[in-house]
Amino acid sequence: TRDMSDATSRMGDRRKVGQKHQNTKAFKPDRYGATKEMKEIQAMPVAGVCLRCKEKIEWKKKFGKYKPLTVPKKCTVCLQKKVKLAYHQICLACAQESGFCAKCGEEKEPVVRFPSEAEESPGYCEELKSLRERERRTLLRKQLG
Repeated sequence: TRDMSDATSRMGDRRKVGQKHQNTKAFKPDRYGATKEMKEIQAMPVAGVCLRCKEKIEWKKKFGKYKPLTVPKKCTVCLQKKVKLAYHQICLACAQESGFCAKCGEEKEPVVRFPSEAEESPGYCEELKSLRERERRTLLRKQLG
C-alpha cells in the first residue's frame, strides 16, 4: 500500500505543491569572480539558430551550464568537421546556405545574422579597437548592409 498523503505521488492527488526551498537570491555564475573561460563563453556569439534555440543557448550561458567544444564536430549536412560552436549540428556555412537552424536542424529563419569571414578572424576585434570611431562605424555599417 502506498501513502497517498505524499504530494509527489501520481496516484490520485493532482494538486500542485510549490518547491520545497525557495531561493532568496538569484543565481550568479560569476559570484566569486569571473574566470577567463566564463568571460570567453559570455562573449561568444549565438548565430544561425532559431529563436527557441537561441534562448536555450543563452540560458545555458546565464546559468553556467554552457560547455564549449574542444575540437570541431562533424556537420550533418556536408559531413566535414566544420562545426565549431557547442550544441550546433550544422556548420554555419550549410545553415546559411540551406536556411536551416544550426542547432535543431528545422527549417526556420535564423534570428541572428551569421558572422562574416572577417569577423571570425582572431585579429578582427583588435583591428576594430585600433580604428577611430568614425572609421569603425563606417566599417560596421558597410558589413551590415
